[in-house]
Amino acid sequence: MATLDKDLLAIQEMRDAVSQANAAQAAYMQYSQQQVDSIVKAVADAAFKEAERLGKMAVEETGMGIQNHKKMKNEVASRDVYEDIKDLKTVGVIGTDRLKKVTEIASPFGVIAGIVPTTNPTSTAIFKTLISLKTRNGLVLSPHPYAVKCTKEALDICRVAAENAGAPEGLLQCLTMSSMEATQQLMKHPQIHLILATGGGALVKAAYSSGKPAYGVGPGNVPAYIEKSANIQKAARQLVQSKSFDNGTICATEQAIIVDKAIAEQVLAELKKQHAYILNAEEKLKMEKLISPVPGKVNPQIVGKSAVSLAHSIGIMVPEETKVLIGLETMIGKNIPFSLEKLSPIFAFYTVEDSTEAKQVMVDLLNIGGRGHSCSIHTENAALAEQFSLDLPVSRIVVNTLSSIGAVGGTTGLAPSFTLGCGTFGGNITSDNITARHLLNIKRMAYGIKDVEVPAPEFDLHPVVENIKAQAPSLDTEVVQQIVDQVLKQITLQTK
Repeated sequence: MATLDKDLLAIQEMRDAVSQANAAQAAYMQYSQQQVDSIVKAVADAAFKEAERLGKMAVEETGMGIQNHKKMKNEVASRDVYEDIKDLKTVGVIGTDRLKKVTEIASPFGVIAGIVPTTNPTSTAIFKTLISLKTRNGLVLSPHPYAVKCTKEALDICRVAAENAGAPEGLLQCLTMSSMEATQQLMKHPQIHLILATGGGALVKAAYSSGKPAYGVGPGNVPAYIEKSANIQKAARQLVQSKSFDNGTICATEQAIIVDKAIAEQVLAELKKQHAYILNAEEKLKMEKLISPVPGKVNPQIVGKSAVSLAHSIGIMVPEETKVLIGLETMIGKNIPFSLEKLSPIFAFYTVEDSTEAKQVMVDLLNIGGRGHSCSIHTENAALAEQFSLDLPVSRIVVNTLSSIGAVGGTTGLAPSFTLGCGTFGGNITSDNITARHLLNIKRMAYGIKDVEVPAPEFDLHPVVENIKAQAPSLDTEVVQQIVDQVLKQITLQTK
């Protein structure tokens, strides 16, 4: 018996999933706000309950990150996202302006294609499920090939909870055959109405090239500035905690520390106290080759690995309690490994004269990757933080907090989200933290509130007269006037 081609099987699985999700979504469109909200709560509760198990699965399958940090991500994706969206109106009439006589009505997009990264495979699945369910959309997830099992398990937990709470069967789907061809065809499928893409740059470009509406997000290369007025001890502690969180796999994690020269030695001393290891010149060269064996490209094998394991892999002996590795750097460029987005607990460290130079270093780092994403500032000078926010080409400026957790809404008032828009700075359609409100069409019913008189058209008869004369030069003025009067009479009758 002939075996079927794997890609063909994957494409068939995708088509079946899209078809089932569309059928279920047509039924789900009829649900009331109360029904939707009870389903969303049930799913959030179920996912929160399984946060630890899903975190363990993700680390075991991908080899990336830290189990209890993955658990925290899953908790943010379930509990925090739920708390943020629970009161949002997403069904029927959602707003009325009585003065302007405009009524807003929510309408779902339809079925969403959700692309899930290997770095946050379970938390992203939970997040996309909750915001899709809240807005009466169906969802078809396409997991990363290295994270199929844990992503599907996260989706299954959500699906069972949703169906037990009354959601139509088939509304939530997860592809399992990890075919790039199937993912490409999913994004172009006529019954997919929106793409929600979280992943690498090539994938996001594919989403934008699919001909479908798409929310894609750009890469991060987050610079962190410690300005001379900052609380140095607190800044150093937060930077090490943030960079070592889940071994640096969040795209909003800081990648480079920029420090005023006046406080540089103090900052380095404090970073060492927080278990940062400062590489010497020889060790830095070895680490550069590990970060970027091919100039301009980051080695995927370093992503999500611990500082100790990365150091040991190239023969650098560091204390077992080491949380991050730091290379002292002066240059920036695609071919300068420490200045790239490393998605691992490796920092570049730049010393600058003042805030003017710091701002330029931040812009230069963002320009080689990360424009539009996020930056971090540690300062007690509120005016400086605001000026940097005005000037830098980023969508999020987090101040005196961990960027990795703050940018996704964990330690700040930003909307909890695992899909962070980069605006047109980074080639994205939005600079927002994507959430439920981005998955709604808002229809508007508007009554007339102003009366207008539409004036009768004004006719310039000069060309008519000239045309008659040109055609019959022998006609006298009296005959021409009679013809004009007849034309005017006809026009008057037609406009009444």
